[in-house]
Amino acid sequence: MQRNPIRSLSGSSATGRGRRLSRALALSAAAALVLGMTAACGSGGSTSSKGITITTFGEFGYDALIKEWNKDHANDPSLQVTQKKVSQWDDWKAEINTDLQAGSGLPDVVAVEGDYEPALRTHPQPWVNLDQPAVKGRWLKYMSDDATTSNGQLIGYATDTGPEAICYNAALFKKAGLPTDRNAVAKLMTTWDAYFKLGEKFHKKIPNAAWYDASGSIAQAMLNQVRYPFGTENNKVDVTNPQLKNVYNTVVSHEDLSTKVPQWGADWTNDFKNGTVATVPCPGWMRANIKTNTGDPEPSNSSWDIADAFPGGAGNWGGSYLMIPKMSPHQKAAEQFITWITDPAQTARVFETVGNFPSQVGAYTNPTLLANKDSYFNDAPAGKIYSDRAKAIKMQPYHGPQYSDILQAFQNALNRVDTGTSASASWSTFLSDVKALQG
Repeated sequence: MQRNPIRSLSGSSATGRGRRLSRALALSAAAALVLGMTAACGSGGSTSSKGITITTFGEFGYDALIKEWNKDHANDPSLQVTQKKVSQWDDWKAEINTDLQAGSGLPDVVAVEGDYEPALRTHPQPWVNLDQPAVKGRWLKYMSDDATTSNGQLIGYATDTGPEAICYNAALFKKAGLPTDRNAVAKLMTTWDAYFKLGEKFHKKIPNAAWYDASGSIAQAMLNQVRYPFGTENNKVDVTNPQLKNVYNTVVSHEDLSTKVPQWGADWTNDFKNGTVATVPCPGWMRANIKTNTGDPEPSNSSWDIADAFPGGAGNWGGSYLMIPKMSPHQKAAEQFITWITDPAQTARVFETVGNFPSQVGAYTNPTLLANKDSYFNDAPAGKIYSDRAKAIKMQPYHGPQYSDILQAFQNALNRVDTGTSASASWSTFLSDVKALQG
């Protein structure tokens, strides 16, 4: 799940949500977290002596909401909120680990990428228990489960989730002689076999374009349908399971359909700008990346649309959390604020602004959300499509404490194949990297 550089449906970049750790950071993240547990429970302190501070990464769509909150609480300085935005998640993750080790420096509200939440859930000592009657049943179960400790503490409030559709460049589809109507396209993408076969047909017609945006992107989409991709339910790391190897083998065997560049990099951005990407596994927030990378107004080589379908049935890619560290001197005020900003009504407004789809069950009956259309994507009924995709999700991959770091190692393995390393050699390196993560 990711959120890449700052994004919005009206401008800037987006989230994949930028979890592209350097190898050194990936290998040290778990160790840094464990080392910081004891120190983080010390006296510490927020970076501000009064008012609530929050640090987000990428674009959470909170600017207007925070202005509204501050106006409504203008007479109470202790409830005034100041937001800091960090462009990349990996930068913010490193800072979180540093501050946990130091036992000071974190803001009153910490935004955390969903794949990293299980690592914090396993070591909940530095975080406030946010469980309260007012939020019971607010979230999709798989989102609240990832923030709930073994003894029932809720340490994070989910902000959004990432039900996946398929975004496609209708201009390229037309050039390749494929259907362009979103309903017709949806019928052609119900299984992964069908998706790849359609890609091969596309590639024969337009060999200088890519069927999908990155090997890592398609692998992430497929992994989102594997219940235990990197380990067991009791948190034992296991990367020898057949389903994981099948995802790897499937992706590397279709590398001719990929851009062969890492997701989120400059080359990836340019492929959109040049109009050479045909499809993208597309949670709601990905639309902002596509729009920013392609250009607005849309150039003549592109005509993006959204199909209400996903190969294999459904998948979730995305979701973040707001957490309150015990080192915060404003815990009660911070809890009041995050209870409000993660309310279904507010999250429906965020969806309209930047495309982050709510993880709050109550938002799905919001008539404004359901009626939402995306003019950049040929007036696609985005609200209905993503509501349909959310309802189709029956399973969420189990996220153990090292899910985020192992996923990064897996993505690195695919990137090596794209740049010429043999699939077998890269897989061996992946196994070695995972072993190194175990210490």
